[in-house]
Order: sequence, then C-alpha cells, then structure tokens
Amino acid sequence: MTDELTYEKALEKLDEKLKLLEDGDLSLEDALKAVDEARVYLKVCTERLEVARHKIEIRPEPDPAG
Repeated sequence: MTDELTYEKALEKLDEKLKLLEDGDLSLEDALKAVDEARVYLKVCTERLEVARHKIEIRPEPDPAG
C-alpha cells in the first residue's frame, strides 16, 4: 500500500490522521490506530524526501562553459 503513495498523498493522509487526533473525539483504541497509521505515513514522507535529497546531491554541477 505505501509503495505507491507519493510524498504529497502520504503527507495529506498524515495530516488527516493528525487532525483526527487533535480533535480529541476518538476512543482510545481509535486514537492508537490513528497514531500507528500516522507513523506509517510519516515514514513514507521521510523516505520520499530522503530519495529526493539523494538525487539532488548526486546531480553533477552544470558546466559553466556551456
């Protein structure tokens, strides 16, 4: 499931879970489930950002001579 999530979609889902938790209307069991799901989405976001950072770091410098 998480392999096909883009950074943007995972961030959106993370935000949804955090809003549910902030509202405070969840039962303890539902809150724990929301925390577990939020952790998954946070991990996906972190992994996607790390991949992007790595791609940026290994890009060659442009040749100023053109």
